[in-house]
Amino acid sequence: MQTDKTIISFSQSEKVKSGILWISNALQIAESLPPGERKGAEKIISQMISMISHEIKLAGLISGNQTWATIEPDMDKAVIMIDSGVSQEAIMHLTTALSKVTNIGQQSMTALKEDNLL
Repeated sequence: MQTDKTIISFSQSEKVKSGILWISNALQIAESLPPGERKGAEKIISQMISMISHEIKLAGLISGNQTWATIEPDMDKAVIMIDSGVSQEAIMHLTTALSKVTNIGQQSMTALKEDNLL
């Protein structure tokens, strides 16, 4: 992978990881809300997932790393779980996505270290 694309993958992985962690925490907090408020919170969380999904697509396009595309289905499944009223199940899919993003970040960091750029 080219250095500039490796840096982009590393940078995007950190941004996406943060977003997934925020979403997971927000879902856990939403569980304690009354049903009406929970539904509103879940709509906001679904929008946050959509924003992070756009970042994932962007990362794949600009980095050329095809692994980013494997994360999109996990994010889609999380939205489906939320829309189906079983938002706690979404956390499992978000955790899978987080693991994949972490692997991309680790691979990028390793490549940058090998090139003495980090």
